Amino acid sequence: MAEGEEPRKVSSLRGGEDNVDIKVRVISVEPPKTIHTQRGDRTISEAIVGDETGRVKLTAWGKQAGKLEEGQAVELKGAWTTVYRGQVQLNIGSRGSIEKIEDSEVPKPEDIPETTPKAETAPGQGRGGFRRSYGRRPGGGRRYRPSGEGEEGGEEEGF
Repeated sequence: MAEGEEPRKVSSLRGGEDNVDIKVRVISVEPPKTIHTQRGDRTISEAIVGDETGRVKLTAWGKQAGKLEEGQAVELKGAWTTVYRGQVQLNIGSRGSIEKIEDSEVPKPEDIPETTPKAETAPGQGRGGFRRSYGRRPGGGRRYRPSGEGEEGGEEEGF
């Protein structure tokens, strides 16, 4: 974020964005859990966070998992967005940071609207969108044709 630039708002989030800086309130948080991915076992924790413009699901990956507490006011720096089932989601991993901020910088949970940002990117665009397509081969039949470049939606790169 450039000096003097304001952090983003939940309602302005779109799928496939990188280096997102945003100030949010943690509305609810799940305990860390281990998931199995193509890149091996990963630890994540999921939370619902929001600001005066709406709410969004946040997945904290690796060392960031378990750092959030319900009710906290935090600034996420270096987050990225993905799309899952038509909903924009935030992700934070080892290249990003979670910093506590003044409680007054974000609204209380009861003042955060229930609205969530909807995906506006086409399938296959941006990180975490629909990444695989099945196309017709000459002569019939289907074949697997990856449309991404090795990324897996929702997972942090570099592992």
